[in-house]
Amino acid sequence: MIVLLGVASASAQTPSGAPAETTVSPSKLRSSEDGWFDVSGFLDEKYGFLPVAIPITEPAVGFGAAAGLSFISKPLGEARPGFGRPDITLVGGLATENGSWGALAGDVRHWLDDRLETQVGFTYLSVNLDFHGLGRDRLLDRHPLRYNLEPKGGFLRAKYRLGDSAAWAGLGYVFSATRVTFDEPPAAPGLPEFRRDSKVGGLTPSFTYDSRDNLFTATRGNYVELVVGLFSRALGGDDEFQRMQLTAMHYVPLLSTLYLGLRGDGTATFGDVPFYLRPFISLRGAPIMRYQGEQVAQIEAELRWQFWKRFSLVGFAGLGAAWSEVTRFEATKKVATGGVGFRYELARKYGIHAGLDIAFGPDNNAVYVQVGSAWSRP
Repeated sequence: MIVLLGVASASAQTPSGAPAETTVSPSKLRSSEDGWFDVSGFLDEKYGFLPVAIPITEPAVGFGAAAGLSFISKPLGEARPGFGRPDITLVGGLATENGSWGALAGDVRHWLDDRLETQVGFTYLSVNLDFHGLGRDRLLDRHPLRYNLEPKGGFLRAKYRLGDSAAWAGLGYVFSATRVTFDEPPAAPGLPEFRRDSKVGGLTPSFTYDSRDNLFTATRGNYVELVVGLFSRALGGDDEFQRMQLTAMHYVPLLSTLYLGLRGDGTATFGDVPFYLRPFISLRGAPIMRYQGEQVAQIEAELRWQFWKRFSLVGFAGLGAAWSEVTRFEATKKVATGGVGFRYELARKYGIHAGLDIAFGPDNNAVYVQVGSAWSRP
């Protein structure tokens, strides 16, 4: 569950000896519409911030928590689809039971009457993971290689709206210096080195179409994004490689309280790609970086039923495949996942629903804390 820790606000003072006027201010924790718990009042504070703590339940790294300070500049109640997005700033950190930890900062901001969007982010992470190979290798499936991934870097991206449409053209730059350390030197040929420091730097041109009616929990509209990564020594990296990713999401209301979401995406890599940057299947129920390949394709569907007041039930299912041209391995990894969850409408003015998902996969079951959509995109 989300833990709301507090909001900074200015307090009014009266002169000494003057009688204090008693006024009833709107509650910041309760909706004036239905009297239910609602944090829209917190997010409406112009000079306020909302500290939050969110449990981490990702099976690849174990249980833990992420905590930070976030600020959202304005409500979304009167925004047109694809327009009027809020500015969001976040600073935080995380830690998990397997020794993974990290710090991050990010900012999404809008300029020129909502025609220019900038995104800036910085991260420093130390993550302990298991390497299962790029193909289906029986030995690595049973005995994966334990390694530590320590990236530090950031990105800068700008997107410009095309006319008065919901389409954006963007260009970004990414840089990261990463240290990879395995617990034991890999014995099999063709696997990563025991320890390596590497740098990647590249340009990321993009095209985005976003007509979702809400940034956090959409009920109708579409999101399509194509991002091409061009990484080169001339741009600050050690290797020459390319990466292409296409993501598409569609939201449609089936009834007044029943909403369907569909997501599909595919990623392909070319050239001398570091193994930790190879794409992986990203579905609820599949541990992160468990199913990697040179190419990945996946699809997921979600049905949300707002059955009573602010409460919703969620059902979801997904399929994914990762494949590589690795002659000594079976070329393709496939996975099917699914699960159920619940949501509570936490901030009605912002369209934020939050809750838990229980996912079932081929390796184990997992619980995910969700704030907004599980397919979140800024």
